Amino acid sequence: MKEIKAFVHQHRAADVIEAIKATQAWTAHAGAAEQHHLSVTQVQGTLRPVDQSERHYSVDLGLEVVREFRIELHCDDDCVDELVAAIVSAARTGQQLAGWVYVSDVASAYPIR
Repeated sequence: MKEIKAFVHQHRAADVIEAIKATQAWTAHAGAAEQHHLSVTQVQGTLRPVDQSERHYSVDLGLEVVREFRIELHCDDDCVDELVAAIVSAARTGQQLAGWVYVSDVASAYPIR
């Protein structure tokens, strides 16, 4: 099992989620909620802003930040390439660097029932 974590510009997040849900990896398990855990969290990061409206100064951090979304999901090993490709394609902004996608091994996962 793998964990995929993506940091994307806030205006791309909805398209990224839509792209994830359109993949065969996602739809193959439709109706099996335990197969997918998708979470989305708004975070502050240091991506280069697409335009001036994305720039914000964080008093807490003492630096300029961009509001980003962290999108996390878990999947079987054989689904990683398709999901990462969907995320990368949907998250593009036209910038040279528009975000990051990390893939990590998940040693164990336990349902809470």
